[in-house]
Amino acid sequence: MTTTLIWLVNTTVSLITFLLFIYVISSYFISPFHPIRQTLEKIIRPLLDPIRRILPSMGGIDLSPLVLWLALRFIGIVLNNIILTL
Repeated sequence: MTTTLIWLVNTTVSLITFLLFIYVISSYFISPFHPIRQTLEKIIRPLLDPIRRILPSMGGIDLSPLVLWLALRFIGIVLNNIILTL
């Protein structure tokens, strides 16, 4: 039971982290109108928007993906530790 929960948490965090990485890389090299980019935008943007509302404007530098990545890592570690104590 606990190994399954740990696997599920780790897989979910890894999947979102992978999609976030692809989203950031694609923002530099792929047109905003490309179907892959639009799909990634629909998946990742709802996670980034609350962070963007909180973070101050940094003069064109968007740090919200970095904050999301750190939050995902933190949530993954905390959930794994909680599951291990069950």
